[in-house]
Amino acid sequence: MLNSAHAAPCFDNPQRAYDYLLAQENAKIQARDEATVNINRASEGELVSLNGIGSSKAQAIILYRDMFGEFKTVDELAKVKGIGAKTIEKNRRRLSVQD
Repeated sequence: MLNSAHAAPCFDNPQRAYDYLLAQENAKIQARDEATVNINRASEGELVSLNGIGSSKAQAIILYRDMFGEFKTVDELAKVKGIGAKTIEKNRRRLSVQD
């Protein structure tokens, strides 16, 4: 017995299949880009999902919080070398300091 909730739909042509897969991927990207990131708990992978944050800046955020403790406000993120007010503003709606 198949569980139809996880079965991929059948398509009558390749273009419809491609459009479906593209829509699925776009939905995943949008969900990831709208997810809130707790900067006191986030992993490197979660931090790099933020706009303007690459691997090295994500590692710097983690190192900073390990050395100085949790961020009390989102604006304290500017204390991390390489992170400025513009980066914080671009991501403000996605940033949090508590669960």
